[in-house]
Amino acid sequence: QVQLVESGGGSVQAGGSLRLSCTASGYIYASSCMGWFRQKPGKEREGVAAISRRYSSTVYAASVKGRFTISRDNAKNTVYLQVNSLKPEDTAMYYCAITGVGRTCMVAELSPDEYNYWGQGTQVTVSS
Repeated sequence: QVQLVESGGGSVQAGGSLRLSCTASGYIYASSCMGWFRQKPGKEREGVAAISRRYSSTVYAASVKGRFTISRDNAKNTVYLQVNSLKPEDTAMYYCAITGVGRTCMVAELSPDEYNYWGQGTQVTVSS
């Protein structure tokens, strides 16, 4: 089993920045994908950014490319999401997720269906 704990969410004005963190514990597969997803009220969960823990692969949703940056610190089992130039439409619950054992992540993946373990989420609210 893997546990994920997110932090760093909050309320900011448009144009502001936040740094989201997600720390994993338990058995962490060295070659897994870790990703950030968000869910807006009444909408499906969508992939925002993902990164391979072993390979130099990242992927971003078109709506956040150039504004959000995903990074990792494998020694701390932590993945970060730097979110800049925030817009009101970025308001959502942000979730961290990781793929399971045996699924080698050579190319980072944004589909929520590929992920096995999820955190509880951290709320990001952007006011205009």
